[in-house]
Amino acid sequence: MAKILRAMTRDGSARAFVINSTDIVNEAIRIHRPTPTATALLGRLLSACSMLGSSFSEENDTVTLVINSLGDAGRVVAVSDYMGNVRGYIHNPSADRPLRADGKLDVAGIVGGGTLSIIKDEGENEPSVGSVELVSGEVAIDIANYFAKSEQVPTLCALGVLVDVDHTCKAAGGIIVQLLPFADETTVDLIERNSSLLSNISGMVDRGMTNEEILAVAFKDIEFDVFDEYDVSYKCTCNGERTKKALLSLGEKELDRLFAEQLEDNGCDYLTVECKFCDKTYKYKKSDFEGDLSSDKKAEE
Repeated sequence: MAKILRAMTRDGSARAFVINSTDIVNEAIRIHRPTPTATALLGRLLSACSMLGSSFSEENDTVTLVINSLGDAGRVVAVSDYMGNVRGYIHNPSADRPLRADGKLDVAGIVGGGTLSIIKDEGENEPSVGSVELVSGEVAIDIANYFAKSEQVPTLCALGVLVDVDHTCKAAGGIIVQLLPFADETTVDLIERNSSLLSNISGMVDRGMTNEEILAVAFKDIEFDVFDEYDVSYKCTCNGERTKKALLSLGEKELDRLFAEQLEDNGCDYLTVECKFCDKTYKYKKSDFEGDLSSDKKAEE
């Protein structure tokens, strides 16, 4: 089971989130069947989104990370609830590139520039949306850059996905450390020094290091307290009723047009809706909406 650990330096200078996301990435592989390079991209985004989601406090809070890439990957999306349960998809799971000269997956190559957006929905007013141009395409640096530019929060982010020869995820994980107001300069210097030790997060996970052991590397020579550690998962929230409501929101005329189009183009009398996050398919006949549409008409009258 994937696990998230949350902690803080004892002097209140920084908070940290660490995740072992191997099982989350393997579930994404099962659903989306991506290439190894696409797996690394989607897995990194899912890992980061899960950690950021766990920083929220209310049950209905969500955070969405969106990479609008200019390369073969297309749009990549991850959504997390307040506990860190996450779901996501990549528009083109077949995106791939030859290995880089150093033998690593060319994630930046399939991204090819674009933007990173973070959408925070904390249940009050409108969701907050921030976007920055991608500076790396490797995800971790782009997330750190986002927080520095959009929220003025100095952030350390390290992410890793190790894909096995059979294209499953052998190990995946990440860490996010964010400085808090009035951070002690000595602690900041130590965090910066230790950051160079986090260049291979997936390797640390693969060697069997626990979340707390990885955190101890990031906080070497710094006292810290672990708040909690708990299970998280790849979790889609779609269901038939919610999907039906989304279709109903289109209105009767648009639904009639869609049904007529399906009959003309495909010879079938039903609408098919496929969830991008879990690949589940929902089918609806026109009769499924009759009671709801008649109720809407009466309400309008």
